[in-house]
This record gives sequence, C-alpha cells and structure tokens, in this order.
Amino acid sequence: MIEAAFPRQLHPYWPRLQEKTRTWLLEKRLMPADKVEEYADGLCYTDLMAGYYMGAPDEVLQAIADYSAWFFVWDDRHDRDIVHRRPGAWRRLRMRLHAALDSPRDHLHHEDPLVAAFADSMLRLYSFLPQTWNTRFARHFHQVIEAYDREFRNRTEGIIPPVEEYLALRRLTFAHWIWTDLLEPAAGCELPDRVRKHPAYRRAALLSQEFAAWYNDLCSLPKEIAGDEVHNLGISLIKYEGLTLEEAVREVRRRVEKCVDEFLVAEQDALRFADLLADGTLRGKELSAAVRACVCNMRNWFSTVYWFHHESGRYMVDSWDDRSTPPYVNNEAAGEK
Repeated sequence: MIEAAFPRQLHPYWPRLQEKTRTWLLEKRLMPADKVEEYADGLCYTDLMAGYYMGAPDEVLQAIADYSAWFFVWDDRHDRDIVHRRPGAWRRLRMRLHAALDSPRDHLHHEDPLVAAFADSMLRLYSFLPQTWNTRFARHFHQVIEAYDREFRNRTEGIIPPVEEYLALRRLTFAHWIWTDLLEPAAGCELPDRVRKHPAYRRAALLSQEFAAWYNDLCSLPKEIAGDEVHNLGISLIKYEGLTLEEAVREVRRRVEKCVDEFLVAEQDALRFADLLADGTLRGKELSAAVRACVCNMRNWFSTVYWFHHESGRYMVDSWDDRSTPPYVNNEAAGEK
C-alpha cells in the first residue's frame, strides 16, 4: 500500500548527512565509540530525516538530523532510567532539559552529554526562523518532556492507559507537533497561525503523524512486549477491549490503513488551500509555496517512516541477544552522577 502510493525519496545531502551525524554523536559523547561504529549507520536515523525534509537547505537538514538522533538517544536513556529504576536521575534530566530548552547557550557545556547536545541542537534550530517560531517550538517540546514524565510514571507503576488516553499521550511522546513545526525551516518560511491552524493544513499534518505513531506501534509491539512496556496501541487494545494479540495487530493495522486513505483526501484539501493562498501578492505567493512544500513533505513522511521501520536495527528484536535490552544502548548507570 505504501510502496505503491508513496514513492520513496532521499535528500541528495544524505551521504554527507550520515557521516556528519555519526561524527556529531561521537563529539557530543551521546553514544560510546564502539556503539557508533557498530550500530549508528544501521539504525538509519539520518535516513528517516533525509526522506522527510526534502528541499531543506543542507544546514537545516543537518540540524534536524542531529536533533533527531539526539531524540532517539534521549528515548533510550528514558527507557534505561525506567528499567534500572532511576527516578532521581530521570527527574534531574527532565528539569535540565526544560532549562536548556529556554536558555540553550547556558547549557552548552553541561556535565551531562545529553543536556549539552540538546542545547547545541536547540541553538542551531533556533537560528533559522524568527523568535515567534522558536517560542512555539519550545512550548511544544516542554509538553513532550512532561509527556515523557507521565510515561515514566505509568511504566514504573505498571499502568496501561486506556485507548483514548493513550492516543492523546502518544501525540505528545511521538512529538507530532515538533516534527510538523520543523517542516517550516525546511521550507524556509514560518507559517502564520491563520495558515498553520487552518483545518485543511492541520488535518493533513495530524494524519501524517498519526500514521507514523501507529505504524511504529505496529512494528515495535514485539520489542515493547519483550521490554515490559505499557505504551502501545496494541497493548491498550488487549487490556481494555479484550482483544487477543492477533486481533490487536489486525486492529492497529486497520487504523494505519484508514489513516493512509484519509490522508490522501486531506492532502488534496491542503493543496487546494495552498492554491487559495496565492492571491496575487508576493506574500501570498510565498505562503502558497511554503504550504505546498510542507504538504509534500507530509506525504514523504509516510514512505520514510515505512522504510525506516523495515530497515532500522532499532526494531530487529529477534536478532538481539537479549530481547529486552537493545544492543545499541548504553546499559550502564548513565545519569546517576
């Protein structure tokens, strides 16, 4: 379905992107050198971003790709803090990230490499568009950090959220609006609220992100069951709707396919909206082109997410020595200093 309707694309900067992000992971000490050497390319983090933000200037794509790699490492630290029962370490990290988000320059040399690398990412991302975009991005990511804290509490207490509660939380932990915000620097234009919040644009953006989150749930279900996870659409369906594992997989797949069908309709509405913005003025022409670029990249999200989940070593749980411990993570007591 995806292969037929969403042809795969890759930004021409990708080979250099992969090399530079690998170097950045080493320089910022986000992964041990042996892990970077053995796993970084196979995790396909740069492939994911290079397939999404087509048309982005090289420096913008590089900043986004480094930030994305950071996000995966942060997600792994969060997971290990839960597995190793480190609430104090997680609480300190959470507060430091909130602080670094608001004043990244003050955290560039923080003792925790995860905080310092985050500050570096934020300074770079904040350099492309006006302060109003930066403020919005920061607001959205503060919400993501707090959602990760809710997930921390749920997992440590063994709480599986009901389906609708889970879906609302998932929009935050998957960072729907962060990846959508980043479409704008890729297009070289901050979208005003009247455009960004227009139902046609918003619906296409939401559907592209919902597909990604639910497809991730579908592909990561074996990994998350092995790791005693409680946050997965399939797990919530099993718990609250009494489905078997096989039935839950079918239901998640049905929702994913419905998402694709609905996006194909929403995409056309969003492109018509882009056409309407071209009102004969220079500003109208600029906004129309930017919305069209953003919507085209929403489409690219489908193919790049699809291929990422089938190619990344992040989901090849059957090949791991320990199904509950990803081989690419630092499983030591990081964050306890």
